[in-house]
Amino acid sequence: MFGRVLAGLGLFLLFFAVYGIFIEPRILLDDKKFVAEVPDLPPAWDGKKVALVADFQYGMWLDNVGMMEETVEDAVDEGVALLLVAGDFLYKPDSTKAEEVVEILRPALAAGIPVVAVLGNHDYSLMKKDSDERPPIAEYLAERLRAAGATVLENDAVAVPAPGGGDPLWVAGIGSVWAENSRPDRALAAVPDGAARLVLMHNPESYRQIPAEAAPLAFAAHTHGGQVRVFPGEHSSWLDIVREGETIADGWAADSIGASGNRLYVNRGVGFSTVPVRINCRPELTVATLRPARGALPESPPRRTTDG
Repeated sequence: MFGRVLAGLGLFLLFFAVYGIFIEPRILLDDKKFVAEVPDLPPAWDGKKVALVADFQYGMWLDNVGMMEETVEDAVDEGVALLLVAGDFLYKPDSTKAEEVVEILRPALAAGIPVVAVLGNHDYSLMKKDSDERPPIAEYLAERLRAAGATVLENDAVAVPAPGGGDPLWVAGIGSVWAENSRPDRALAAVPDGAARLVLMHNPESYRQIPAEAAPLAFAAHTHGGQVRVFPGEHSSWLDIVREGETIADGWAADSIGASGNRLYVNRGVGFSTVPVRINCRPELTVATLRPARGALPESPPRRTTDG
């Protein structure tokens, strides 16, 4: 009897290992789609789509290249007017990998879609928050991205032209928290007063430093959603269970995490950290359809989004 139980447990664990390594992260892309209001949105941007991808972690063992390519290709097929990349292109410092990962964005760049990115902690070779060694790969990666036609922001902002003409939409990009270069005030100061803006960061911790009403629509990544959820659905990853206080594992952050008038959406990313496993935490492509805010501030977004 005891042997049968062990055999059954072994088969159960084998199934989840196969599923978590080879099926969910490599086949089951989660297309998250929602409508998002932006104050002072130019008419030319009304109804336009913005995609968000993140955390490729290119170069990790058993990395997820096929899914990285699929997220970018799906964004192109969606007809997005802007592609945002929330950092962690690389898993570890490697100049060859830095050149290769840029090619994953090539379909969007070839389609004429503006690509705006920030760098993450892994792009600075910070495998953990207190890492000492920081090989100078981030600057090289940023150079290769810019040479390919992407915009890389580090506590700065850029005006993104509207498709077909019209007033631009601004994107403010915040630097890496772990690289001790998160300066939301500097990034937001680069946006003209009253201009419609999106705010992009890698680590959602930067969001806590943003003044009220300065980031009506912000995007982040970094967490991978925890990679493993005990049960399907929100608030069930190990991040939600083991960390004290409020967490921002994925989806819409609670209003209490940021200042009033600000909203943050956290993308689960595509790749992995430490182990190449995802269970109940599918890789994600986020697509937001922009609409002008109907009031002085945008309405609170839904806590749940729809799967596409």
